[in-house]
Amino acid sequence: MINAPTIILVGPMGAGKTTIGRLLSQHLGREFFDSDRVIEDNAGADIPWIFEKEGEEGFRRRETHALQSMLEQDLPPVVLATGGGIVMKEENRELLKHQALVVYLSASVNQQLQRTSKSNNRPLLKQGNPKDTLKRLFAIRDPLYREVASVVVETDARHPKAVANKVLDAIKKYLKTEA
Repeated sequence: MINAPTIILVGPMGAGKTTIGRLLSQHLGREFFDSDRVIEDNAGADIPWIFEKEGEEGFRRRETHALQSMLEQDLPPVVLATGGGIVMKEENRELLKHQALVVYLSASVNQQLQRTSKSNNRPLLKQGNPKDTLKRLFAIRDPLYREVASVVVETDARHPKAVANKVLDAIKKYLKTEA
């Protein structure tokens, strides 16, 4: 069993944060949360509706609030999958760096495109060319993911269970070096 603080997964849309998060939580016997679901539950509306009514800035405010409330609760350690843009606000990056063990699930633009192509729940991919959008977002966000990450795990062309095992190994290695 890993004795780790709350584990937060960051990375681009389509990296597998929710899938890997569920697998990690099962393996570790921890509760799993998806920040997008927390936001939707709190708002009583889905993310596309929030984007439509409040814009990206409104959604980002809700995202910060959800992250703060998840980290400030006196919960036992959990596994939390975040939305791809959580690193866009400096306030969120500071929370991530100081409140948890952050795993960056890295995925190539081609992998992201393949994994998001059938989703209707991705407001940022609804305008323009999705591949161009993903490339632009990757260029901006990759350095920010790396800034907050305790460990980085590549997810391309790997089965979710293999990625989850790789994440667990990376966390164990990280915790040994931090001890």
